[in-house]
Amino acid sequence: MASPSRRLQTKPVITCFKSVLLIYTFIFWITGVILLAVGIWGKVSLENYFSLLNEKATNVPFVLIGIGTVIILLGTFGCFATCRASAWMLKLYAMFLTLIFLVELVAAIVGFVFRHEIKNSFKNNYEKALKQYNATGDYRSDAVDKIQNTLHCCGVTDYRDWKDTNYYSEKGFPKSCCKLEGCSPQRDADKVNNEGCFIKVMTIIESEMGVVAGISFGVACFQLIGIFLAYCLSRAITNNQYEIV
Repeated sequence: MASPSRRLQTKPVITCFKSVLLIYTFIFWITGVILLAVGIWGKVSLENYFSLLNEKATNVPFVLIGIGTVIILLGTFGCFATCRASAWMLKLYAMFLTLIFLVELVAAIVGFVFRHEIKNSFKNNYEKALKQYNATGDYRSDAVDKIQNTLHCCGVTDYRDWKDTNYYSEKGFPKSCCKLEGCSPQRDADKVNNEGCFIKVMTIIESEMGVVAGISFGVACFQLIGIFLAYCLSRAITNNQYEIV
């Protein structure tokens, strides 16, 4: 058992660790809110792009929302554990932080390795969506219309891709290919956007996913600090039998 004088000397050190860990936990909690917001934003803003990748890709925003929620709950638990100065709770907190860090690390590696397959998957599904396009409002056709309206593009590589579709042979170009709102392009190429959508979509996805990847990487690295602080505080409490009076 440590002497009273030794416990007295270590009190400032442990108090300092607690203060720093509380600040860290609050910032960590904020990052959870940010990830939650990014997931919701991705679901709302990038849903059209995800819907043309594959069924698994549409779950990406939900994964971010889930991770953000877990971080918020874990940050709350970490704050409680730090205030209570409970060694076992702090160890559990550090263990959960380590687990989340490993999950994020694996997810980042998988995303990096298969990044080229995302491009190929989108291009193939976009071409398939054009061939099966109809104006009745199925989710793929709706996604094509929204992308073409938003990005002012037409077709995959250019507007001529539509000429190989059944829809074009029956009705001509869809209205989402119009250069101006309210036009009726039919079969007149001079009334439609000439640029294809694939390059524009890939540019947007790469830029937006870069933001998501940057935030996720920052959160993952930030967790290493929390793991270190929680472990050090837990060890200091255990070794010196620190108690809150």
